Amino acid sequence: MTSNNILRASATRTKVGFPPVCTGADLVLVLGSFPGQASLQKNEYYAHPYNGFWPIMGELLGFAPTLEYEKRVGFLNRNRVALWDVLTSCSRDGSLDSSIRKDSMIINEFDDFFENNRLIHTIFFNGAVAEAEFRKRVLTTKPLAKRKFVLHRLPSTSPALATLSLSQKMQAWSVLLEALEHTGEV
Repeated sequence: MTSNNILRASATRTKVGFPPVCTGADLVLVLGSFPGQASLQKNEYYAHPYNGFWPIMGELLGFAPTLEYEKRVGFLNRNRVALWDVLTSCSRDGSLDSSIRKDSMIINEFDDFFENNRLIHTIFFNGAVAEAEFRKRVLTTKPLAKRKFVLHRLPSTSPALATLSLSQKMQAWSVLLEALEHTGEV
């Protein structure tokens, strides 16, 4: 095996994602597809410096997106916003969803998650891949088919989605506040 092939093989090894950020009292769930390289390296959701997730959440929930990670997560917890990914593991080169090998996708255990987080009524998808894989691989299971969720696909906060500005993404993501306000939260 050449050194280039060895590097490629190691780059596409199975990667493992993160546990959910949740309290059991959350009302909404934000689902991504799978953490990117920067997130995996820092062991933090949405760690890429140009990802718009934390600036958007900071604006919507009233905190500085530059706070240390644990404090940002605390704001999500206090505002009853859960955070997770559809995939628990996969193989891919780099960080793009389009690079995920379909045959390597392993879905998170949503039956147990929703059993322990019964107040979640709305699921927001951070991009098209998260929505597509959740609908295809999760919603078709019998236990979840009995639950009724409001589902919203939002524009990806990834810097790879450059057709929308951060301001446009923020405007689209403001529906998260509406979902929380609808239940008397925030």
